[in-house]
This record gives sequence, C-alpha cells and structure tokens, in this order.
Amino acid sequence: MPKLLPAEVSEQIRSLLESMIDPVSIIYFTDHKCSSCLETGQLLEDIAGLNNKISLVVKDFAKDIDAVKQYDIRRIPGFVILDHEQKDRGVRFSGIPAGHEINSFLSALLEMSGVDSELNADILARIKKIAKPIDIKVFVTLSCPHCPGAVQTAHRLAMQNPFIRSEMIEAQTFQEMSRVYKVSGVPKIVINDKYELLGDQPPESFLDLIDKIA
Repeated sequence: MPKLLPAEVSEQIRSLLESMIDPVSIIYFTDHKCSSCLETGQLLEDIAGLNNKISLVVKDFAKDIDAVKQYDIRRIPGFVILDHEQKDRGVRFSGIPAGHEINSFLSALLEMSGVDSELNADILARIKKIAKPIDIKVFVTLSCPHCPGAVQTAHRLAMQNPFIRSEMIEAQTFQEMSRVYKVSGVPKIVINDKYELLGDQPPESFLDLIDKIA
C-alpha cells in the first residue's frame, strides 16, 4: 500500500518529531476482517518511519489473545503507546488518527517520549491525588478541529496517573458504540461510562467531574 502522507506533510512531521526524548512503542492491533485496519496500519507505519525512536509492533486481534488481554484492547483498529520502559500508561486510540486527530497522535508520541505536557503544578497535584479507577472515552470525528484538544487533555491525565485510562474513539468507525453513548456532537467525553462533558474542556473540568465520582 502506498504511503498515505504527502512528502511535504511527512517532512513537517519528521521535523516535529525531532524533539522526542526517549523511545516509545506503538502496539497496533489489527484483523483482516476490519475495513479500516489496513489504512490505519499504513499511517502508523508511515509515522514510525519518520523517527527511529518510534517502534511499531503489529498484533493480530484474533490470534494474539495474550496481548489483547494484557493491553485490554476492546476495539480494532486500535493501539496503545508505551513509554521507553515498555510501560503502559493508559493511552489508547480506537480508529485511525487521521485528519485533525493526527495532532493528538503526534502529541501523545512526543509526551510519551518525555516532552513536557506543560500542565501546571496545581493541575499535576490534583491528577496525582486520584486513587480510583477512571476510564475516559473521548468520541471524535476526523473533521472536528476541537477534538484533538480534548483527546490530548484526556491522554495527559492518563500519562500522569496509573489509575486513569484514556481512549480516543473515532465515532464514525464505531457507529454502534456512538449510538449507545448517544454521541450527537463531538468531542464528547464520557468518564466511567456515566459522567459526560461536551467540547474541548480544560483539565480543570475533567478533574472537577472526576472529583465527584465516588
């Protein structure tokens, strides 16, 4: 399959990724029955090829059962990003991170490598205090310019606290799931399958809602 990114865009991304600090790994789960898996895999391969600090490992969702269980992968195409110690820090993408979502993908790569997320000290202190399981789903569409900001915030929370898991979900790929969660606008943020936010909310809004969860 030919590269998905135009040469000019690839060079822009290559330049951006030069600020990566430590290596990261992408563990990508695919299946031959999945209609968008081939394109997603090609995009990940294109991006990984732009910096030798990014490694891409491809897993078969139907066959690599141990890995599916280990990383708790529930949807494909889906992938997790690991840090330089091969540690899972709760960052998930379900669906292709193309369109505007390439920004949240690149941000996750940079910050997982050790680039400062620029969260202020008060916000970091609040994140660190969370001691209960928190699952954050952020529903997006690829044409939504406000969605990457919500995804980036959710992923930043997850990277800072092992109790937090954050997942970007591409709403059009997972239409049935979008119906279940009544996604009529994006970005839609769902925390612990019950509490909701709409729009590109600041970290404080996430944390205020999380504080209310018993």
